[in-house]
Amino acid sequence: MLVRYKKSLEKIAMGLLSFMPQEKDVKKLMETMQSYEQEDNWQLYLWKKDDEYVGIVGVLEEDSVATIQHITVVPSYRGEGIAKQMLKELKTCGEYTEIKACEETESFVKKCLHSLQEADEN
Repeated sequence: MLVRYKKSLEKIAMGLLSFMPQEKDVKKLMETMQSYEQEDNWQLYLWKKDDEYVGIVGVLEEDSVATIQHITVVPSYRGEGIAKQMLKELKTCGEYTEIKACEETESFVKKCLHSLQEADEN
């Protein structure tokens, strides 16, 4: 289930974001978190499975279009389709008319969206 970020989840969100290759540096990670907290068009969602947060997706909103800036899953949960579930819920939540990727997330997001599209067609 997607849960919108709130300040009480900051440490969990930072831990999840640190799995992204471009967020390994603590200073960069702090700047990213600050942007999600301060910029109105930056939205962060955590994925909760049972009672545990296991994934995170960060979007830049522009005219109902969500550009995926960050997406990652805890390594021990990878391969279970959690990233696809996060994108699917973003698509169906009604807030966004389109989901697309930024340069850093493009190959992964396209792969996930493609397999979601194939599943819809079957």
